[in-house]
Amino acid sequence: MAITKNRQSEETLKQMAEAVFPDKRTEKITELTEGMCNAAYFIEFTDGSKSVLKIAAENNDGLMSNEVNMMDAEVKAMRIVNERNAVKAAKVQYYDTSRTICSGNYFFMEALPGQSFFSIRDKLSEEEKSIINFETGRISKKLTFIQNGYFGLLGDAEHQFKTLYDFSYYLISNILQDAKKKDIVIGVLPDEILRQLSADKGIFEEVTQPSLVHYDMWDGNIFVEGNHISGIIDWERAMWGEAFMDDRFRRHTRNNDFLRGFGKEEFIKEEMQRIYWYDVLLYLVMMTEGSYRGYEDDSQYKWAKEMFLASWEEIKNE
Repeated sequence: MAITKNRQSEETLKQMAEAVFPDKRTEKITELTEGMCNAAYFIEFTDGSKSVLKIAAENNDGLMSNEVNMMDAEVKAMRIVNERNAVKAAKVQYYDTSRTICSGNYFFMEALPGQSFFSIRDKLSEEEKSIINFETGRISKKLTFIQNGYFGLLGDAEHQFKTLYDFSYYLISNILQDAKKKDIVIGVLPDEILRQLSADKGIFEEVTQPSLVHYDMWDGNIFVEGNHISGIIDWERAMWGEAFMDDRFRRHTRNNDFLRGFGKEEFIKEEMQRIYWYDVLLYLVMMTEGSYRGYEDDSQYKWAKEMFLASWEEIKNE
């Protein structure tokens, strides 16, 4: 289990809940285990109401260079999308950075109805899965209308970029440095990756308007009720970038139903080249994070390395 998970005792969790909701009494607390970074709990109160508590890591141990103020980013992103009524995200009920009760920052948010797509996917028909993937594409498209004046991570106010290329170079060079610190075998020399990225600078220039990107919209972060999406969770990696940076455009998740919902089923050469670069970024992260988080085995590393090398070949062959 990831060392970044800042678990708390049941006594502390009750104290946190009852400090935020003084008129309520806690009946049941269940840890939510699908997430890979922060600790999260489902809180049920005696009056029948429910809330979700999310707790950030106590310190930066187990975090990588691009994982900056992620809880701030998540709260900010959820507030943005709710203010714009663009996407259903849980409403933030309380956000505490004082660390007076808990050793990490934390927030309470409303509990979305339904279950994660990941947890019920195998029980759904192909038609039902098609509808959900289509709706996910619609949501990704809606996020492109939430725009900003710079590229960058929502949680990182110190690093803001005028161009998509500079932002992409920053993200990729950071993860390469992270991999080097842990002696991760990538299969390609880091200098070769950066040289190729510099050579491909022109393909990023056509994107001049940053828009909000969830980035991690995998099936575990999509909530479903009645075979339709009821909301999106885990906005901690949100960024101002290009829509194609999101997980749903990666080689292992991209599907026709999602693309139909997004409204783009064909890509020009330069767009596909950027998509391959965003593949490289994600798979480098997935190859590296296990060494930082303290994962018990290297299965994710092995899988991500295969994906990375496949996308790297696409980049070189264009």
